[in-house]
Amino acid sequence: MDKYKQMKKKPVLEKLKILDFAAEGKSIGKVDERIVFVNQTIPGDIVDVQVTRKRENYYEGYPIHFHYFSENRIEPFCEHFGVCGGCKWQPLPYQQQLYYKQREVFNNLQRIGKIELPEISPILASPRQKFYRNKLEFTFSNKRWLTVQELENGKENLNIEGLGFHIPNMFDKVVDIKKCHLQDDPSNNIRLEVKKFALENSLSFFDLRKQLGLLRNLIIRTTTKGEVMVIIVFFYDDIDAKNSLFNHLIKIFPQVTSWMYVINGKPNDSITDKDAILVHGRNYIIEEIENLKFKISPKSFFQTNSFQSVNLYSVIRDFASLNGTETVYDLYTGTGTIALFLSSQAQKVVGIEYVSEAVEDAIENSKINNIKNTVFFHGDMKNIFNPKLFEKHGNPDVLIIDPPRAGMHADVVQSILNAEPERIVYVSCNSATQARDLNILDKKYKVINIQPVDMFPHTHHVENVVLLNLKKK
Repeated sequence: MDKYKQMKKKPVLEKLKILDFAAEGKSIGKVDERIVFVNQTIPGDIVDVQVTRKRENYYEGYPIHFHYFSENRIEPFCEHFGVCGGCKWQPLPYQQQLYYKQREVFNNLQRIGKIELPEISPILASPRQKFYRNKLEFTFSNKRWLTVQELENGKENLNIEGLGFHIPNMFDKVVDIKKCHLQDDPSNNIRLEVKKFALENSLSFFDLRKQLGLLRNLIIRTTTKGEVMVIIVFFYDDIDAKNSLFNHLIKIFPQVTSWMYVINGKPNDSITDKDAILVHGRNYIIEEIENLKFKISPKSFFQTNSFQSVNLYSVIRDFASLNGTETVYDLYTGTGTIALFLSSQAQKVVGIEYVSEAVEDAIENSKINNIKNTVFFHGDMKNIFNPKLFEKHGNPDVLIIDPPRAGMHADVVQSILNAEPERIVYVSCNSATQARDLNILDKKYKVINIQPVDMFPHTHHVENVVLLNLKKK
């Protein structure tokens, strides 16, 4: 294909004005009544856009020249902005981020939910806008992403191994991270030291296409109390390399609570079906929220922003309005965090979760906190949440729902309608699927309160909590 045809197929759009944010936090402009999705821009920017995808109703592209910067634009704080897939809203002041997140919740609930809504409470800002994550997963690559400047200077004597994050839509490309602003120290120092030792000792980095190489992933978990867990994922077991790496790291970072490893020879990066082996320290770390302690094991789910979690759980507790006589069901309970948080104000809390390891953690966390009015079940929600369970543990007076992004299965929604709890507190990380479920629940329930919570600054993601009351018959 000659250059003319190639340019005709994927043109450059000149002086496009960025008008707004669309779904999933994508910046949009418009040309000839066709929507243009543009990365790395904010409303008010005027840019030349290189089109990367051309469809009948829309374009996708990236900016190649800025003619005018939005009056709201601020300087991104991370050197990896624009290449790394995280923190895409860095150029947007934090108060503006909150505005757009609140608006997205309102638009989704109104447009998709199509139900009567109360006024939405102002979004709760995160106490921290940087270094707020308690878990990060990095990928080793023997062919890291090279910058334009590096390519222009030539690859001679260039280190092409990298340890960092996948670039969006490029499974085999990893940007080598110098400093990440998502997780507090000693996270950055640990990652840099792992890479330095691996290069100095010729430990091979993973080849994502050929599925070759020793070092595959690095997972770092932290708590607000200063405890740290480091998990190194190897593609195969090399005892000498593994021991030398851990011996070195343990000396350099004596403050780390838990050193562990996983051997994962599968094509995908998931370690849920693999054993995590303890090398040094203990095989868990402890997080504290209010007066509760939570044991976090290598594969445990825990709210990623610990500093904001207490505010999220407080909203759930306020919405639940418990007086000590209720039987509460916590669907998609995970490691039982919300269930335990509510237990002191309920007669009984029943948690249901699909992941068996999470249920084991929930049971263990109940024991750690000497909580005896909780019970947890493992299995598919649509098969467990039914009258047979109610016969043994009581009908739900209050229901807590915190499903994955896809929302609830239709059978689960119907089971809720059949059970008719007095109150439902619906927590969601995806207000679009939440709105879809609320539309169905509207048959018997009325939305009383809505509280967005920002768990992920500098991204478009927003948590939303909705209180529903059973309609009077």
